[in-house]
Amino acid sequence: MKRRRLTAEDRELWDRVRANTERMERSNLEVERFDPDVSLPAPASRNLRKAKSVILGKPAGSSRLPAHNLAPAIHDHIRQAPVQMDQKSFGKLKRGKLRPEGKIDLHGMTVDRAHPVLTGFVMNAHAQGKRLILVVTGKGKERDEGGPIPVRLGVLRHQVPHWLQMQPMKSVVLQIAQAHVSHGGGGAYYVYLRRNR
Repeated sequence: MKRRRLTAEDRELWDRVRANTERMERSNLEVERFDPDVSLPAPASRNLRKAKSVILGKPAGSSRLPAHNLAPAIHDHIRQAPVQMDQKSFGKLKRGKLRPEGKIDLHGMTVDRAHPVLTGFVMNAHAQGKRLILVVTGKGKERDEGGPIPVRLGVLRHQVPHWLQMQPMKSVVLQIAQAHVSHGGGGAYYVYLRRNR
């Protein structure tokens, strides 16, 4: 590779930089040597063991680190939701003793296709007076390719509960619960609908 010569513009820039700098003496560049025989001065009125961490931009005294706000796993989020339906029926539901009156399988659908299909199915089931329906999402495939943002396992499995809590479905859905193993387990949801008035 041929070495490039400085242009007139490069030389002018270099001359401006050189004009604004000062030459340092060699003595200023020497580093002090550490002498193990010389004791270091004790820190004034401060116990190093009790030193607190400091967060820039925060007033003194508020050195507590902020807690991480991590989203809970989807099954934990659903499990912690308050029970809206009859407790006895909910117990039967969780044990897989109630038989779903309708079922939809969204497994393999894209998010764009699954949302309107689910909405239509839930609204029709409610109009027909059905109380318990089963929504199969599948558990999802491992698609995380190791990028900087992790990809959740099972996109539909995470989206369906959110969709069910949005209008128009929110007005007809009473309870969402993870299905019993006999009805699909972690890859399916029980959706208990309100009574049709």
